[in-house]
Amino acid sequence: MKNYFSPIHLLFFIALLGILVILIQVELLSFAFVKLGLPPDFGLMILFLSLLGSAVNLPVTRIKNSATGQSSTQPVYRGLLRIPVQPIHNETQIFINLGGCLIPVTLSIYLFSNSALSLSSTLLGIAIISSVSYVFSRPIQGLGIGMPILIAPICAALVGLSISPEQSAPLAYISGTLGVLIGADLLRMKDIYRLGTPFASIGGAGTFDGIFITGIVAALLA
Repeated sequence: MKNYFSPIHLLFFIALLGILVILIQVELLSFAFVKLGLPPDFGLMILFLSLLGSAVNLPVTRIKNSATGQSSTQPVYRGLLRIPVQPIHNETQIFINLGGCLIPVTLSIYLFSNSALSLSSTLLGIAIISSVSYVFSRPIQGLGIGMPILIAPICAALVGLSISPEQSAPLAYISGTLGVLIGADLLRMKDIYRLGTPFASIGGAGTFDGIFITGIVAALLA
């Protein structure tokens, strides 16, 4: 798939990397990785892979939508991607974002497999954050699904501390990232039909920031 990069979003990406370097210097991220039971070097690699992976959207399927006619005359942005204007033919191309979906899901499976978390407590945490994400997320024309960025991490941290204090950080990360994916993406797929957007990315666009920040902040707070 051909990618189109927006200079403005690329500058934002570089600025975000600079902020991450500063956070690393004060050992906040290292502390978060230690709480998750990850070696700092491994956690740092996952972090940068997630950022770089936010620019990669893998096509999955197409669904019908309610739009007709020509798309907006303005270019459509998806994270770092700049997608050229194209006619809308009553369908939406569904993508899966590498950095906002596949990597967090893989890391969540790894954390669950290497922790003492029970399946029941993990599913309960995911269900709670999924419900919260669904309630606070909203379809946004031209963007996709968006939600307030601090709601999920704070709720995920509280869920981790309440359900499993001894394993609060892994539970906060797992329930936070998977909860946002399920509640703000998968359960909102029906809204894509009404948005009439030509592209929609699971774990991308508006929800990538929520998933990315949820994982880090929830682990720090838990």
